[in-house]
Amino acid sequence: MDVFTTKSGRVRGRRAARDRGIVAVLGLPYADPPFGARRFREPQPTEPWDGVRDCTAFGPVSPQSAELPGAPSWSPGDEDILTLNIWTPADGPGDLPVLVWIHGGAYVFGSSAQPDFDGTALAGGGLVVVTLNSRLGFEGFGHVPDADLPVLDADADLPVPGADTSPAAFPDNRGLLDQIAALEWVRDNISAFGGSPDRVTLAGQSSGATSVACLTVADRARGLFRRAVLHSAVNAFATVEQAARTTAEVAAAAGVPATRAGLLAAPPEALVAATDRVCERYARDPGSGQRHYDPAIYGPVADGVLLTADPLEALAAGAGGAVELLVCHTTEEYWLLDAVGSSAKITSEEQLAVFAADFGLPASLVEGYRERLPAAPLLDVYLSLYSGLLFAEYSTRLAEAHVLAGGRAFLARFDRRRDRTAGRVRAWHCADIPFAFGNLHEESVHFLVGGPPGAADQDLSRRMARAWAEFATHGDPGWAPLDGPAGSGATVRVWRTEAEEEADADRRPGGARSADGVRRMEDDRGAEHGFRDLWRTAGLPLLAP
Repeated sequence: MDVFTTKSGRVRGRRAARDRGIVAVLGLPYADPPFGARRFREPQPTEPWDGVRDCTAFGPVSPQSAELPGAPSWSPGDEDILTLNIWTPADGPGDLPVLVWIHGGAYVFGSSAQPDFDGTALAGGGLVVVTLNSRLGFEGFGHVPDADLPVLDADADLPVPGADTSPAAFPDNRGLLDQIAALEWVRDNISAFGGSPDRVTLAGQSSGATSVACLTVADRARGLFRRAVLHSAVNAFATVEQAARTTAEVAAAAGVPATRAGLLAAPPEALVAATDRVCERYARDPGSGQRHYDPAIYGPVADGVLLTADPLEALAAGAGGAVELLVCHTTEEYWLLDAVGSSAKITSEEQLAVFAADFGLPASLVEGYRERLPAAPLLDVYLSLYSGLLFAEYSTRLAEAHVLAGGRAFLARFDRRRDRTAGRVRAWHCADIPFAFGNLHEESVHFLVGGPPGAADQDLSRRMARAWAEFATHGDPGWAPLDGPAGSGATVRVWRTEAEEEADADRRPGGARSADGVRRMEDDRGAEHGFRDLWRTAGLPLLAP
């Protein structure tokens, strides 16, 4: 009957369409709906139920305006959003390793119901897979004052004198607190689904990866997972003051006071619409600074309670402890954001100079990119720079910082750039995830991966999924851990198809081919290696949303 008993009650799943040996349990609540009296507060345990709860369909998504292919959209009134999904072998031996997935989406869109994240293939490889929804946008990351005073004057840079900014009643980082609640649910219940609460790996991509990094260094999440997978972690972390300024902007756009009462009076759809208006204003204004280029206004906050510093700084200080990391980024991250129109177009020398000045990037870094990309159009120079600034360099430094502080980390780069017809495709943001999940067959991901997959793509997918499974099971994805800074001889896994590996070997002196894409990076100059030497010289500025 595929019925499982949790601490809140019994649930019924269904057999996965692709593999009848896998049971999918969907839309299972791990916390009560975070609305009404619970809005803007910590997640609360779900109420028990009688009988058998049907869990054969995904639950509602968090409030957002996005409509994504193959996934449900949000409608006002959808409140039971704190749910998770489980894929588990029907006749598994029990005590299986568990992979918990946090989706990306700039902290404002996306859900666990996206076809990219179907856990059937990974469960077929011997994992119990859990994906989850958590609060997004203002509901999950907006700063809410604890008193009915504006937390910030709209034209000021400092908190209003006398404002109560204690985080107790309406905490920052509610989206992260939801994720912790889901991990606690996994700890308490996953054995009923054949998983081991002592063998949990937390994984995520983009904002989901940075969420994973935050939980890796958060004391409150300590012991809830032993390994972490981070794909394309994003360089974005706010102070309370920065988050308060965002609250003032969103409240003004919603036409409500930036107070606790004013924000509670605004329905979720009003704050979603106000957030979109604030982002659109930044996108239209080239003089608005860093937010003009990619208007993402929410992110984790250094609230002094859950988080005290950017994860990169915290990992460098040893806050990652014994958690083992597997970090990956793609080699052409930002081309996706350009392709979907969410990034500013930089096509003139003047615009590129302003971009560099807005982010404090030295002229030597920009010139270094030009020298490495002599035939590239100016737009590609900008996209390559922004890829490093926002994703690639930050992700790599997370792994390095953890290792230098005494931790264990593995590093990989996704560089598959040829489709089944040998045509050019981009190794851009999000392209790696359908490969790792084994979901290349899904039509909704074909835009990301350049069309229907060929045999070489399916082989690459199997290898990437196996690396995740081996890491979650044994802590060894199939290559050596970092033993120093990437690009200085450290081992880095480069994910490519077999044909691409052969072509790369033909280009290298002596035609030597690296073993299954694993190489010692003696020379870190060039797109494939992340321009590491340039960034080491220039330094990486830590960004705010």
